[in-house]
Amino acid sequence: MTDARFEDAGGAPLNLGAMDPEDLQVLSALLQDAVLTVGDVAFQKRHQRLTLLVNRLRREDGQHVQPPERVRALVSVENVLGVSSQGVAREERDTVLSLLSVDFEPGEEGSGFVVFTLAGDGALRARVEALELRLRDVTRPYRAVSGRMPDHGD
Repeated sequence: MTDARFEDAGGAPLNLGAMDPEDLQVLSALLQDAVLTVGDVAFQKRHQRLTLLVNRLRREDGQHVQPPERVRALVSVENVLGVSSQGVAREERDTVLSLLSVDFEPGEEGSGFVVFTLAGDGALRARVEALELRLRDVTRPYRAVSGRMPDHGD
């Protein structure tokens, strides 16, 4: 059995999980430059779940499509014990956030923190019993509003 490659997606909707830091690196790459609003973030305390409804850039085809495409995707973090934020005004639900990366800071016995780093020194931090994330596309791809890929100075 071989690992999946970006090219294997073939334009199909993604439905991927991350149960270890290596898997999370793949999801982080797919989520880089995703945008969402503060209102698109929800912590379901009773279900121990943090969800983010994002507009992610489609990069899994291995090439940069022009004009670039985005797709709505649901990111869910399971086993969440608590959520904190920095630089995010929770009451300003229409504020647009730009996701830079998703990382895991390990703790004891599989626990730790899932950290969503946002542009502008913002962050969301979920304390988890164990690392378990899912990324699932929920719409068809559409043309990115900007009509261009983000420029990171490279």
